[in-house]
Amino acid sequence: MHHFNYVGGVLHVEDMPVPEMAEQVGTPFYCYSTATLTRHFTVFSGAFDGMDTVVCYSVKANSNIAVLRTLASLGSGADIVSGGELARAMKAGIPASKIVFSGVGKTEDEMRAALAAGVLQFNVESEPELELLNQVAVDMVLEAPVALRINPDVDAKTHEKIATGKSENKFGLPWTQARDIYARAAALPGIRIEGVDVHIGSQLTDLQPLEDAFVRVAELVSLLREDGHNITRVDLGGGLGIPYHPEDPEPPHPDAYADVVRRTVGDLGCQIVFEPGRMIAGNAGIMVTRVVYVKETGERTFAILDGAMNDLARPSLYGSYHHIQPVKEDAGDDMQLVDFVGPVCETGDTFATSRESGPLQAGDLVAIMSAGAYGAVMASSYNTRPLTPEVLVKDDQFAVVRRRPDYEEILAQESIPNWVD
Repeated sequence: MHHFNYVGGVLHVEDMPVPEMAEQVGTPFYCYSTATLTRHFTVFSGAFDGMDTVVCYSVKANSNIAVLRTLASLGSGADIVSGGELARAMKAGIPASKIVFSGVGKTEDEMRAALAAGVLQFNVESEPELELLNQVAVDMVLEAPVALRINPDVDAKTHEKIATGKSENKFGLPWTQARDIYARAAALPGIRIEGVDVHIGSQLTDLQPLEDAFVRVAELVSLLREDGHNITRVDLGGGLGIPYHPEDPEPPHPDAYADVVRRTVGDLGCQIVFEPGRMIAGNAGIMVTRVVYVKETGERTFAILDGAMNDLARPSLYGSYHHIQPVKEDAGDDMQLVDFVGPVCETGDTFATSRESGPLQAGDLVAIMSAGAYGAVMASSYNTRPLTPEVLVKDDQFAVVRRRPDYEEILAQESIPNWVD
């Protein structure tokens, strides 16, 4: 469910008309709905009532500090993958005791910052990382709370670029070697073993791969306890998908996911950590962009937008589908097939091809839907295009929560060395 609807033929975000925001902010811009973020988080977290859980929103999905603060006010923790995300989460008011540090390439400086902050746990992905973390913790006269991320070799049946739980993926430690690696970890003076971590991929629309992975986690916890390890926490990652296409079947409801969790790991007596990202933020955001030109070639009709692949990379990067709809509601007449493209000098700068649309003309606003996750966070300034601003709406008011930089700010980051004439 989301809060993007037509009122009087004009697209609104909650009670805020999109054209009014576009007039004040300029295009393109991202727009997020507080009501949708709130609903998605509360429905997910509420599915686990009665269980000892920590919901750590995956910051990489949408790291805007205003979004993080909104979720923090609902009780959310954070799943981070960099020192920068640690700084964002803490500035947003998320306590370190609710932050888990994931990622395959943590640096020494990032480890020091997270240890100093007192994060809940490090999700360790390799033996070299484990050894470095131990050295850093010993130097700081601390113990690092650790869950080893186990790769269960389960096919998540998702896009190959967002699958993380197969043996050929770079993520995690082989589950067949887990007992030996836990034994080595237990001998390290700077490491305190807390749990087991697993995450098999993103945009999952089938619960069976998750159940298969969680069964392996439960089996491993039992074996590790037999080996003498005090396993008190299991981190089940994130990955639940969202509907991108209007005709997509509804993905699994959090209640159905919770049933899988209960019957696989619910009797382990462990605290359970979740890392949802896309399912919280994905359908809570849109990208609003304006038609610059309509180009007819005889064979195709191109709507050339002022938004581009540097603003929203997913279609060019993954071939991802995003529904595109006009800000002024189509009357349903004179529908035609349109290619929605951006102005960047790349053929890949295409949002959609042969998409059915009503008549368009220069100046029209369109909304690219389901853009709240992996949209603004992946944006760049390619072609020296300013980073896309972000707007947060609550009821009938809005605030710019990341402004658009001007060219002077962009160029001020660079300098000319004194030997260049």
